[in-house]
Amino acid sequence: MFKLFRFLKKTEYLLLVFIVALIVGNVYLELKIFDYMQVITELITSEGSTTAEILKNGGFMLACALGSMLGAIVVNFFVTRLSGRLGKRIRSAVYDKVINFSDAEIKHFSTPSLITRTTNDVTQVQNLFSMGIRMMVRAPVMAIMALCKIASSHISWTIATVVSVVFLIAMILTIVFVTMPRFKKFQMLTDNINRVTREGLTGTRVVRAFNAEDYQEKKFKEVNDEMTKNDLFVNKFMSLMDPTMSLIMSGLPLAIYIIGASLIHSTSSVELFSSMVTFSNYSIQVVMSFVMLIAIFIMFPRAQVSAMRINEVLNMKNSIVDGDGTNEPIKTGEVQFVNVGFKYPDAEEYVLHDISFKAEKGQTVAFIGSTGSGKSTLINLVPRLYDATEGQVIVDGVNVKDYTKEQLNDKIGYISQKAILFNGTVRSNLTLGEKNGLKPDEEEVLYAIDVAQAGFVKDLNGGIDAEINQGGKNVSGGQKQRLSIARAIARNPEILIFDDSFSALDYKTDKNLRGAIKEKLSDTTCLIVAQRIGTIKNADKIIVLDEGKIVGEGKHDELMKNCPVYKEIALSQLSKEELKNA
Repeated sequence: MFKLFRFLKKTEYLLLVFIVALIVGNVYLELKIFDYMQVITELITSEGSTTAEILKNGGFMLACALGSMLGAIVVNFFVTRLSGRLGKRIRSAVYDKVINFSDAEIKHFSTPSLITRTTNDVTQVQNLFSMGIRMMVRAPVMAIMALCKIASSHISWTIATVVSVVFLIAMILTIVFVTMPRFKKFQMLTDNINRVTREGLTGTRVVRAFNAEDYQEKKFKEVNDEMTKNDLFVNKFMSLMDPTMSLIMSGLPLAIYIIGASLIHSTSSVELFSSMVTFSNYSIQVVMSFVMLIAIFIMFPRAQVSAMRINEVLNMKNSIVDGDGTNEPIKTGEVQFVNVGFKYPDAEEYVLHDISFKAEKGQTVAFIGSTGSGKSTLINLVPRLYDATEGQVIVDGVNVKDYTKEQLNDKIGYISQKAILFNGTVRSNLTLGEKNGLKPDEEEVLYAIDVAQAGFVKDLNGGIDAEINQGGKNVSGGQKQRLSIARAIARNPEILIFDDSFSALDYKTDKNLRGAIKEKLSDTTCLIVAQRIGTIKNADKIIVLDEGKIVGEGKHDELMKNCPVYKEIALSQLSKEELKNA
């Protein structure tokens, strides 16, 4: 928990000292009210007292109350600002950390859990910080000052107060001991709720298409019921606090007054009456101090779990780190794999084995193979979505691990297997990426749209300024894919990587797009993962993968003669006549 306080600035620590001083002053003024109350009570019950004396002390009481109120307002103002700033900085730090995670780290935590940690967990820490500063300072100061005030009072009243406090502490500690494990479980259950909700909302079309609403509702009901049971268990025990507090807050003054009445009756002391009234107020403040401390102890376990989850993210070491950077290489657009082997983190089996090939500048190199052969994994090693376990991936004569991420990304235009668009406009989506710190201008955007066969953009309401919904829900799958391709082309990269990016396109658009790339981007190296033979038939080099190994390399005609795996794939898609005419 306290590790997160590093996000506070030095000047804010000085502000904390000022806040603590204000809280101490507030407590002093609040307790001072009872001193004046005792004086007024004695004046009222004593002969010879004047109205002026009573009003004078009443004025002092009012001044203390106003001063305490003003101090509380100032404290609340600064504490709220501090906690808000702390929450903002923690959220920013977590988001900045997550945005630089590789796929390995994302999968380690899971997306729903990272969302919860960035939102709900930060809120828990922020709330504890806000309430903790006020209560953790106020409660002990209040208790100590009040106890000092009543230390010299009658022993019977003191015993009644101590018994009440001990009973309260025993009751609350029992509740905390029973409920603490449930508090720790709460954040995990929140992750589950987020996971199932997100899954249902993103897959709503599939759920409807398969009439699986009942199935999805059942899944949500299960995690929701589990969370509800956890909350009900906690709240049942926590509900014991209110009657316990009512019993003590009502019972303690009653006990003090019964004891006081007996003492006054036996001693006939009028002064004892004013002491009794004052003691009653002080004893309530002592009890309330312990209640405030216990409230913090109840909040602390849940906030502590949240802080641990946040620190897990912040302390997570990135598996992919920046290299030292390199001067601009002489070669451009060249990609080479040298004896590359790869296995996923925590996996025992290698996905890729001894992969070696070279793609020259301006070449189109295609990768094909059966499902699970390692095509997408191989292509993802170039932009460092993962790092090779063995061997070297070389771009422009330099190992990709030696580049900074920004340097490497400036060279590459990556089009993922699943087209991803963001809420905004066509223009904002196509100018998303920067190269050398500059965004594509309008001319480059229109050129990219033309090459990517995304002419449908001019028919949209607003053209390149047409609205795009989150996830591209208001355009078709093929249109999303063409916009994704245009986004990569707009950056004018040296290397274009297509991770099965043509699968959502019809054959005619596929052919026209490949023709436009060959004609207008002749100096750009293209690495293409594809399932269709027609998409890669005219590539300069085709690499055939099977179970993570290269089993064929060459042009289409060569592979049809020399590579049984490639020939089998080709004939499974097209007849011999179609292959000749493709």
